[in-house]
Amino acid sequence: MSSSTSSQPLAHPANTVRLMWTTLAAVAVLSLLVYLVAFDQGAVSRSGMYLHELMHDGRHLLGVPCH
Repeated sequence: MSSSTSSQPLAHPANTVRLMWTTLAAVAVLSLLVYLVAFDQGAVSRSGMYLHELMHDGRHLLGVPCH
């Protein structure tokens, strides 16, 4: 009698850690982008009116109320 057990290799711990850090970095970058587009009114992004106007147009594009 043979037992049919499927022995699949476990995920390598280094790949799991790399995936965790990649996910964390992506969440951080996307959170910063959402903050800049939705909430920043020039307090952090003090690079003149160009970035402010770009983010303002992004707010309208995404439907975030801004005025």
